[in-house]
Amino acid sequence: MARPPYERGLHALGGGSWAFLQPDGSWGWSNAGLVTDAGEALLVDTLYDLRLTAEMLGAMRRATAAAARIGTLVNTHANGDHCYGNQLVAGARIIASSASAAEMDELPPDRMAVLMKNAAAFGPGGAFLARCLGGFDFEGIVHTPPTETFCGEREIRVGAKEVRLIEVGPAHTRGDVLVHVPADRVVFTGDILFIDGTPIMWAGPVSNWIAACERIAAMDVDAVVPGHGPVTDAAGALRVRDYLVYVRDEARKRHDAGLSAAEAARDIALGDFSAWGDAERIVVNVHTLYREWDAKESPVNVIELFALMAELARRAS
Repeated sequence: MARPPYERGLHALGGGSWAFLQPDGSWGWSNAGLVTDAGEALLVDTLYDLRLTAEMLGAMRRATAAAARIGTLVNTHANGDHCYGNQLVAGARIIASSASAAEMDELPPDRMAVLMKNAAAFGPGGAFLARCLGGFDFEGIVHTPPTETFCGEREIRVGAKEVRLIEVGPAHTRGDVLVHVPADRVVFTGDILFIDGTPIMWAGPVSNWIAACERIAAMDVDAVVPGHGPVTDAAGALRVRDYLVYVRDEARKRHDAGLSAAEAARDIALGDFSAWGDAERIVVNVHTLYREWDAKESPVNVIELFALMAELARRAS
């Protein structure tokens, strides 16, 4: 299969599977997927707001009649750019891991709308948050959680086609899920993969994420659809693994030398990885690693993390 160009919109992957891509893949600009067979359809993720999700669903309906009858939606994880548009397919069964479902309730879209409305009051961290996510409209979104949950693995069907749901979290978030379509030789990875963009590890442990990348690379697939960035392959999955291994090892050296997480994030030279978008996310990654290694390490307020990311982004510009 020829890899589709990294252009905004719906792209056929063959066999009845599709990828909806949103360049440039930075904060909130996520991908989604569609799996069809025998007139039935399964949607993989919705988008960050209602306008974007409606545009995507319209493109899907124009491409295939099956998209008018989406019977199942799978949310790969709890981040809003993969589930805030759920209300537009509220008649479907909505499936997520149990851990993701619980996490979705912690930052529903109405709370996100309030946070963004008041971002300016939070200083540099709030300003950077507004810069990252100011292009999305969180007003009027109705929180639409999963109707079914699972743990581990689950097999479902779209028409006669098998779809495998594989929980690999906690990693990026607490309940990350891969959506594997063996007959179409496709896997949708959610945010286990960021391609040409820097992964952000909200949950960890890093070992789970590394193992998930290696599991993707070992799959017999032609198309790997990441949560952000262009469609990739096994090499792309292993490149994300290499970033995680590198940051883990570099952060560990600094942790053992007594540097704080903030000091370590400032000090680590990313080398080739510095060319990836949003390199400042190393701030979150290092803080998560430090909490993994030291149970006494206190969680840092998200606004403080965004303030430190803003500092690193200014230094890099």
